[in-house]
This record gives sequence, structure tokens and C-alpha cells, in this order.
Amino acid sequence: MYNPPQFELASLPDLHAVIRACGLAQFVTGTAAGLLATPLPLFLDATEGDLGTLYGHLARANDQWKTRPEHEALAIFPTADAYISPSWYATKAETSKVVPTWNYETVHAFGNAEFFDDPRRLLDVVTRLTDLHEGRRAEPWQVSDAPTDFVMGQLRGIVGIRMPISRLEGKRKMSQNRSEADRAGVVEGLSQSPREGDQIAAKIVPIKSR
Repeated sequence: MYNPPQFELASLPDLHAVIRACGLAQFVTGTAAGLLATPLPLFLDATEGDLGTLYGHLARANDQWKTRPEHEALAIFPTADAYISPSWYATKAETSKVVPTWNYETVHAFGNAEFFDDPRRLLDVVTRLTDLHEGRRAEPWQVSDAPTDFVMGQLRGIVGIRMPISRLEGKRKMSQNRSEADRAGVVEGLSQSPREGDQIAAKIVPIKSR
């Protein structure tokens, strides 16, 4: 992706943190039939490989896993994003030479995707994925709470994904190219918005007064 140096996320811990913060990724494969994409929850196993390995699952009826990729797969992890009004900039009052933009944070993970339907591996994937998201709840639900025969029946309807990461690209465009006064105005403007994504973005914009 286009990634000016002031916006680039380069450290592996930062890149992994964005992946972990993203609930729903976009899983994209390039095939002879064209680009195929599916919104999927994916989880990162940072202990597998130099850059980590992604896991998830597709519906068995989804043609994406049946269509052989001709290139590396791409998993897109978007987190916070927000429209930035030029009216929030201190520069507007000074020169009026301002325009709207969009702030966002994303990581692109590349790798050769593998698909599998072994029940034991599938159970491990759905269990780890469930534990990851249920672990935030006061009374987490567990896969083992459902009857075993029911769970095994559900597993027959999915296909697992394993994607060792070969390359990571990260971008955090959060007004770093603006003055400190402009960034403070952005934080104030976003903080007053009722939109959750704006509130999250407000906490990421770098300002010295924090």
C-alpha cells in the first residue's frame, strides 16, 4: 500500500497489536476467477514463524477455499478510522489552506494460505477463536458448553485456514503530518463525536499534552 514514512508501522509488536485489536479482517485471494474476498475473524499465533501465523475458518459452501490461489493471500486488518474536518485545524483560522482527510490504522498481512478440514485441527481453531473473544466477558461461553455431537456436526460445515505470514505492512495515519495545534484540534473534534470509531481514533492521535 502507499505508505509515507511518517505513517509507517514498522515494529513487529506494533503490527501484531493492530492485528489483535481487529475483530473482523478481510481475507483476499487472487485466483484465475479473479479476486475473492471474505470478511473473517482471524487470530494470530505469534509463536509460529518469524512473523506469526494466522488462523480462521470459512464456510464449506464458500467457493474461496475451493479456488486455488495464484498468488499469496492477503489479510487486511482495519482498526480505527475517522473523517477529519478541516474546521478542527488551528491552521484554518490562520491561513484557510486546509482540506478534509481521513485518519485510519491498518495492517496488511501476506502469506500462502492453506486450507484443511481435519476435525481435530478445526476444533482447536474454533476453540482458540472462541476463547479469544469470550475471554473479555464476565461469564465466558466455551465450545465445550455445547453437546459434543452438535459441535462435531458444526465442524463439518467449515474449512480451516492457516496462513504463515511472509510479509507485513502497517500504516497508522493519525495526523502526524499536522502541527501540534492542528492535532490537538483533531483530538477535540473527534472526542465530541458520538461515533465509537471517532472516539477510538481520538485516543491514537499523538499530542504532547497527553
